[in-house]
Amino acid sequence: MSAPRIGVLALQGDVREHLRALAAAGAEADRVRTPEELAAVDGLVLPGGESTTIGRLLRVFGLLEPLRDAVTAGLPVYGSCAGMILLARDVLAGRPDQPLIGGLDIVVRRNAFGRQVDSFETDVVVEGVEGPPVHAVFIRAPWVEKAGDAVEVLARVGEYPVAVRQGPLLATSFHPELTGDTRVHGLFVEIVRSELGLKRGRS
Repeated sequence: MSAPRIGVLALQGDVREHLRALAAAGAEADRVRTPEELAAVDGLVLPGGESTTIGRLLRVFGLLEPLRDAVTAGLPVYGSCAGMILLARDVLAGRPDQPLIGGLDIVVRRNAFGRQVDSFETDVVVEGVEGPPVHAVFIRAPWVEKAGDAVEVLARVGEYPVAVRQGPLLATSFHPELTGDTRVHGLFVEIVRSELGLKRGRS
């Protein structure tokens, strides 16, 4: 099977790091800034950054509704940190007018681990990622306060989920793109490959 084409939302945040990690994990990686570029990818990464700023820029660039429609239609999406917030159905400690894409049946708490000065690194065991624990970088990170029955919790810090999956949607509170470990991106590439296989089987 040829390399899946996976986009990285390139409006704000750590775009280059995700592009490098995806390429190392076997994907053809492209920046996505327009609805036309979104329509051309097999999967999408929502990078870390500032979730309210990214949400506002999604509206400015005319991407909010196309992204919501794409998620509803089954587009595989991986959100890290701010990307997890954007995929949530509800956000605690966020702005009341914060635009969300939705799709994941989770409630997240914004800046749950504290402010920038409270950023930390730790090792977490991520279900579905083979080998040693993943070294996870948490920067003003959210955590999952509540998860629906269809949501699979892949990793926790203490009692709180920090990595979840629901069908073709994957989200982490942490930033695997900053460590040089591409296994989480590899997991997402395999999710995209699986969804492409299912589509081809139905066509």
